[in-house]
Amino acid sequence: MRTPLGQVRGLGSAKSGTEHFWLQRLTAVANLPLTLVFIGVVATLAGSSHAGATATLGNPCVAILMLLFVLSATVHMRIGMQVIIEDYVHDDLLKLLALMANTFFAIVIGLAAAFALLKISFGV
Repeated sequence: MRTPLGQVRGLGSAKSGTEHFWLQRLTAVANLPLTLVFIGVVATLAGSSHAGATATLGNPCVAILMLLFVLSATVHMRIGMQVIIEDYVHDDLLKLLALMANTFFAIVIGLAAAFALLKISFGV
């Protein structure tokens, strides 16, 4: 069932916001321990040589935790910026462009970080 206004505007149901809400909360909870692990790894690498940093990040457990951190933080960042853009950008074209730029930026940052971690982890 759709309201007459919904039929005119062509908008679907307003249920997709719940998924964003829960995904943002899930990534926020995941970011708590992952950020602590990230800070711990960075603190242990402070003053370390390149070989030491490569050996630490080459450990499969450390590499997996760092990849999980990158994934969770990137998704959380994209959703947070999407909410801000949707709330505060009122021009439809500018909003669309900003949302597209936000998504592309998150993908580029996530892929670049994942590529760097995988390259170090596999020793290539």
